Amino acid sequence: MISKVKTVAFIGMTPIEIVVEAQLSPGVASFNIVGLPDKSVGEAKERIRSTFFQLGLGFPSNKVIVNMAPADIPKSGSHYDLPIALAILGAMGIIDAELLQNTISLGELGLDGNLAYVFGTICAAMLANEKGYSILCPKQCGKEALWSGNKSIIAVSNILSIINHLKGSSQIAVLDEPSILQNDYEYDIDIYEVHGQHLAKRALEIAACGGHNVLMIGPPGSGKSMLAHRARTILPILSPEEALETTCVYSMSGMLPESGLIYMPPFRDPHNSSSLVSIIGGGIDAKPGELSLSHNGILFLDEFPEFPRSIIESLRQPLETHKITVSRAKEHISYPANIQLIAAMNPCKCGFFGDANRECAKAPRCALEYRNRISGPILDRFDITIYMPNIKASDLFQNEKREHSKEIRKRVSDVREIQYRRAENHSISKCKLNGKVQNNFLYSITKLDTNLKAFFQKAVEYSNLSARGCYKVLRVARTIADMEMSTDIYKHHILEALQYRLLNFK
Repeated sequence: MISKVKTVAFIGMTPIEIVVEAQLSPGVASFNIVGLPDKSVGEAKERIRSTFFQLGLGFPSNKVIVNMAPADIPKSGSHYDLPIALAILGAMGIIDAELLQNTISLGELGLDGNLAYVFGTICAAMLANEKGYSILCPKQCGKEALWSGNKSIIAVSNILSIINHLKGSSQIAVLDEPSILQNDYEYDIDIYEVHGQHLAKRALEIAACGGHNVLMIGPPGSGKSMLAHRARTILPILSPEEALETTCVYSMSGMLPESGLIYMPPFRDPHNSSSLVSIIGGGIDAKPGELSLSHNGILFLDEFPEFPRSIIESLRQPLETHKITVSRAKEHISYPANIQLIAAMNPCKCGFFGDANRECAKAPRCALEYRNRISGPILDRFDITIYMPNIKASDLFQNEKREHSKEIRKRVSDVREIQYRRAENHSISKCKLNGKVQNNFLYSITKLDTNLKAFFQKAVEYSNLSARGCYKVLRVARTIADMEMSTDIYKHHILEALQYRLLNFK
């Protein structure tokens, strides 16, 4: 008798349906798993044997063969424990495996038969939802699975509960519908705490409205890192589609919160000693890196020139395509990377270039050498570049008017809603913000009159901007116009956008 149970394999974030087949046949007692399993799947044998012992069941004394089809897809991960165990129980006649014909199961077994958390449950639940299947998973993964929209979820704490449920001797309780508590959307930091730097605050609000990349240059202590960390506090809550995408990334990384959903924009700030694999993803298991963990949020790279050249250059493709592809000998794995990059750097190695009282004896050569650590193509990918001067002591004690993050966040949310509606009217489902849309769509929404076009052409020639730089100016100008609720772009929008393309240090 052959028993079949469905589960999934993951190629990056893409779940692929796998059929686990178990057969008991005469012969010398053995337990073999075939179908391109890796070591983690092979180790399931001992966990399953121990589980059977805890259930008071003798493991079959004949030949046990488990096949995972399609056999040409690599199988890795501990989530195969449960489907393999259920397939064997079906082959033994203890459960009716036909009852699981329209169910995708996954879960890691402990030696006592309890189920442990596994990665990627929400991705598997989304596949089950598409195919009209139910999902059988560990109890710890239940909330995560519910966010997929699947209404048929069986979340259990141990394998004995599954056996009793299938036999009808007990029923598993239905999970409550999840909800987002809006009062959780609070931070312990606020942009109100930043004194001065009005131009930088303005630039950061523009960047938040349009999803633009920002490079902040300034001496130590000018507030670059402080302002960057508070940039996330002015970003609105993720849309349902964005939340699901981001949650899938974190699920594959095993980093989901207890609520089972990422609904606040991610903020990642890796140290400059990070490895290339940790930033772009990959490794033995081809896990998502910091680029993908920042999806629909902010990736902050402090002390930007101190990062290895290989990491800085690896940003080129993701900043244009909004995804990262990890290539292997037999497969290519892609992860989403629709990020807003915020980078900060000093004007030179010592940090005081431009300050006659403190700059080193190597100036201006030291500043040029330091800047040359960042290539022109990378600098060209920043929509906004701003210089942040030192804050005077008197500025710290002035009673200046400062806004709280919540006030700015409301404006950012309103401006983004304009861009979302405009993109949806043109059937654009991904990358809807001005800083991310395709150039052809950008050109269609940034019509300039004859005089303004002539002025812009002269400004581009005078500033010696590249074609990409030209489009960056248009993107920022379009966002500034949206902030003023203007359907047309005027000269002052172009002028303000142009000032953010100046790559001088002071």
